Amino acid sequence: MTEIIRIPELTSLSSRQLATCLAAIDEIRECYRVLKKGGLNIVGEVLKDQGPFYEMDHYPKEDVYDRETASQYYYHAHREDHAEHGHFHLFVRDSALPESAEPVLGPVGEDRVAHLVAISMDAWGYPTDLFTVNRWVTDESWLPAESVIAALDQFAIDHAHPSWPVNRWLTAMVRCFRPHVEALLKHRDTVVNDGQGQALEWVLEDRSLEITGSMPIEVESWAAKLTAEQARRARKDQPFLRALSASAMR
Repeated sequence: MTEIIRIPELTSLSSRQLATCLAAIDEIRECYRVLKKGGLNIVGEVLKDQGPFYEMDHYPKEDVYDRETASQYYYHAHREDHAEHGHFHLFVRDSALPESAEPVLGPVGEDRVAHLVAISMDAWGYPTDLFTVNRWVTDESWLPAESVIAALDQFAIDHAHPSWPVNRWLTAMVRCFRPHVEALLKHRDTVVNDGQGQALEWVLEDRSLEITGSMPIEVESWAAKLTAEQARRARKDQPFLRALSASAMR
């Protein structure tokens, strides 16, 4: 059974991180709003005009790639042990990665590609989990978590193919749940580096190790926690601000 990783402590986030997460939630809500008005959802949009839905196939057929940001994603399904419709795999390619990051295994040079996170979706088009995978699953360039985390802010799909709301939603999901993605990537490294005494290169190709960690998510409950933390900090700062104001008036 895949270990469920704890949600990061809100006290560990800076005020700027809180604000970034909440701004991303506003973007997510806006994507849901415009899709709902048309009777649409995230999953339906990415599968639109793609024909029958087959396990393991990529949707859209040629993946989605933004050349300016070197960001990429696709949607597919293959997890028989999980009650999901399918999941998105998110990547950044060479130019979005730190120049000094040399892969332990996998594509090198201009072919470097790093998997950021996967987003599980239910049949109604809403996210349920985030998870990370072993190297062989996506044939990525294996980089340490620190190098992948450094590239998280580079992920952005800034065009309208196959769906502008879907592309905006995925971009916002990385911003909104960045603390979770960071935790999953660090946990991923712990899992593969443990390796039960095996060499790292062997562990990265071990077909018995597919998912390295998962974390349940829910946008509105996360929004409520972030808002409550913002309010707590504001209350804590009020006495200091009043004292500062009184001092300035003397």
